[in-house]
Amino acid sequence: MPGTEPLATLDERYSSAQATAADWSDAVTALARAEVYWLTTVRPDGRPHVTPLIGVWEDGALHFCTGAEERKAKNLRSNPHVALTTGCNTLREGCDLVVEGEAVRVSEERRLRRLAGAWEEKYGTEWHFDVANGVFVHGAGEALVFAVAPRTAFGFGKGEPYGQTRWRFTGSG
Repeated sequence: MPGTEPLATLDERYSSAQATAADWSDAVTALARAEVYWLTTVRPDGRPHVTPLIGVWEDGALHFCTGAEERKAKNLRSNPHVALTTGCNTLREGCDLVVEGEAVRVSEERRLRRLAGAWEEKYGTEWHFDVANGVFVHGAGEALVFAVAPRTAFGFGKGEPYGQTRWRFTGSG
C-alpha cells in the first residue's frame, strides 16, 4: 500500500484559472466517508463491467467484497486492473473521485477481522461479517475481500473554482 504522499498535479485544461491542485488528505477523507462506490472491471472479452458497491478505506487502500461467482470476481481472475469511483451527481458542487489500481485479494484472517469491524462501524450491524477460511462470512454466503491501493487517482472539484487534480503514486505508470 502506498505510504508516501503522491505527486499532485493540476490539469489546467480542465480547471479554473484560480484553481490549485487538491490535497490528497482531503481526497482520503472523502474516500473514507463515501457510502457507495462504483467498481469498473473488465470482462474476459474486453467489455467493461460497472457495478455499485459498498467498501471501506483502510491502510491506504479501498476495500470491497464480492461473492466468488459474481461477475466482478470472475473478471478479476483474468484482469485485476480496476477503477473505483465515488462522488455526487451535481454539476456545481462537491468532488468526484476516481481511484485506479490493482485489486489484490485479502485473505489474512487478522486483517479480515479488522476490515469486518470497519464495515460494521461504517454501515451498521446489517453488514456484520464473520471471518473464516480467508473470507467474509455473512449468513449462508461467503465473500472474497479485495484491496485497491491507488496507482493513480483523480479528483474533479466542481463549482468555483473547478479543478482537475491527478495524484500519482510512487512506482505508478
